Amino acid sequence: MLTVDFDRLGLSAGERLLDLGAGGGRHAFEAMRRGARVTALDYSAADLKDVAAVAGGMIAADEITEDQWAGVANGDALDLPFADGSFDRVIISEVLEHIWDDERVLAEVARVLRPGGRLAATVPTRWPERVSWALNHRYHDTPGGHVRIYRQRDLEARVERAGFWLRGSHHAHALHSPYWWLKCAYGLDNPDAAPVRRYHDFLCACIERNPAWARTAERALNPVLGKSLVVYAERVPPAAERHREPIGG
Repeated sequence: MLTVDFDRLGLSAGERLLDLGAGGGRHAFEAMRRGARVTALDYSAADLKDVAAVAGGMIAADEITEDQWAGVANGDALDLPFADGSFDRVIISEVLEHIWDDERVLAEVARVLRPGGRLAATVPTRWPERVSWALNHRYHDTPGGHVRIYRQRDLEARVERAGFWLRGSHHAHALHSPYWWLKCAYGLDNPDAAPVRRYHDFLCACIERNPAWARTAERALNPVLGKSLVVYAERVPPAAERHREPIGG
């Protein structure tokens, strides 16, 4: 289940991609299938161990080449362990809402991304997120929980301040919003509640079978119900950076 549209990201074979906050590695694996050379970074060493195991299996199955797997990095988004301009593309999916100093994270992304490189940043969409916060305070008031709700214009302004030109946006995963509302309503630690379990099974069936009706329904609902907001941006070249007017100027 991908949140980022790789065609809109403009990823080409051979490009260097950083999956920042890789989690289970879903975007990293797809990027390698498309021929990119991928580095997966996460704060969780356990998640990275699983990502490395899957990547190894993909290599063994000749699904990707060894050159397409640059490995994992156990690190902090606030201080990325990479040189300036190390990557052609960066994905940071469902990460910024967990970090207080999100502007520093975006500045670090800009630093490690080459001029003209592209960023895809995803966060929870505002109004579905507000419903979850209202239903259950533990959804956000817990270690590792969400620390803010983004308005689209606020996220875009942060991205621009970090040194990017905006290159479009969309929403994704409309069918997932009701699942999280059910989770919050019946208890985040209560996955066996009948409505939660049934809706979870429905989502799994949609992901596994990918029926045409579900794809059509989600495309229609995404603009109003999409769980995730995806913003695409391009790293401003240094020469253009010097001539940019300040935001609001």
